[in-house]
Amino acid sequence: MSEFFSPYDADRPLMLKCSCGRDHTVADHHTEVSADAAAATLRQRSETREFELYSNEFIEATLVKALFPQDAVRRRFIKAVGKGTAMAAIASVLPVASMQAMAQEKQGALEKTNLKIGFIPITCATPLIMAHPLGFYSKQGLSVEVTKTAGWALIRDKMINKEYDATHFLSPMPLAISMGLGSNATPMNVATIQNVNGQAITLSLKHKDNRDPKNWKGFKFAIPFEYSMHNFLLRYYLAEAGLNPDTDVQLRVVPPAEMVANLRAGNIDGFLGPDPFNQRAVFEEVGFIHLLTKDLWNGHPCCAFGTSTEFIQKNPNTFAALYRAVLTSAAMARDPANRELIAKVIAPQAYLNQPEAVLNQVLTGKFADGLGKIQNVPDRADFDPMPWQSMAVWMLTQMQRWGYIKGDVDYKQIAEKVFLITDAKKQMKALDQKVPEGAYPKFKIMGREFDAAKAAEYAKSFPIRKAA
Repeated sequence: MSEFFSPYDADRPLMLKCSCGRDHTVADHHTEVSADAAAATLRQRSETREFELYSNEFIEATLVKALFPQDAVRRRFIKAVGKGTAMAAIASVLPVASMQAMAQEKQGALEKTNLKIGFIPITCATPLIMAHPLGFYSKQGLSVEVTKTAGWALIRDKMINKEYDATHFLSPMPLAISMGLGSNATPMNVATIQNVNGQAITLSLKHKDNRDPKNWKGFKFAIPFEYSMHNFLLRYYLAEAGLNPDTDVQLRVVPPAEMVANLRAGNIDGFLGPDPFNQRAVFEEVGFIHLLTKDLWNGHPCCAFGTSTEFIQKNPNTFAALYRAVLTSAAMARDPANRELIAKVIAPQAYLNQPEAVLNQVLTGKFADGLGKIQNVPDRADFDPMPWQSMAVWMLTQMQRWGYIKGDVDYKQIAEKVFLITDAKKQMKALDQKVPEGAYPKFKIMGREFDAAKAAEYAKSFPIRKAA
């Protein structure tokens, strides 16, 4: 028998090795070779002056977008006052220069260089993951082990127990952990949002003629975690259709990697989950994409990159280096020209372990919907990194709405403790720049405007909610 094929060895899978001699299949070998070539190309792009300029512009564009979520309003403002006046006005209320500097400048010796960072194998973690093979961590003097983790509860526990130095979070998780919801209270911080959009409601093919959520009473849905945008957006969507998510349907916590199998087995009718598993359900011909979450809230946050407050306090220079690496990665991920290469980089077994064709559809926005159509939605998944506190406040209103938080909530205090744009505001104050109270951007969720200044009123305004 060949040393590469062991058909009668009960302890080894067939074709475990390929001709290179490593313990992987031929298909895995080709995936890794393709990933290495793509990573080399992206590294070359990241070292150009053009990318440095793009990275600065990316940060500024992200900040301006948060100030003007509606592009028509931005254009009217610039036309009314002129480009120069507009740039000066925006610079007076947003930390453009500070953020650009933080993304580039090294400040002091690193307190810790060997780090372990956890992630769940989903496309939301793209910036955190790709920073590893592209060398962005090592460029900052860090030796980082990115560790694939089975589920969100395990991510939480490993952060609380200090087994991970930093991690991929669902963006509501640091709020919940800091408040002691579902765990011992441990102060956590969101450094950057990892991704915006990038989720979907996927239904079993047997429901392709049942698209009206008003008819979904009795359905069983999977969500990845209670403290997730998936849970809050699905609840919001169902409630807007007149269904009470606590009594009219069943919501089950299922790890993302198990959602497609549960759909195939008929254990659930659908899920609101992260990609690539929505697209994987289409790929496996067991489900269809009913709705992209960007159609509920375009630009909504999903996952975040964060760490404990204690880690930041003890390792400020290391934290800043991590921030620079992940922000550089986010800038590269944001550029559509890089998406096909990124799909190759994150496809291997060590990262997402998914078919490149599936990841390509997610990241480029050109995808089969499972109903016989090819859709073209370039911002299906995107990578705006700014942790705007109004996002945190909205999450807190939904935690209160559905009974996860009891009693009154100081939304602003919690948001500013956890979402670290507060640090940028402190830098602005040190530079004698005006920091307006009302700098929280407003958002629209299913056509309804959310104003963080009226959060308590908003939280109590919904006819369907859990009784206080």
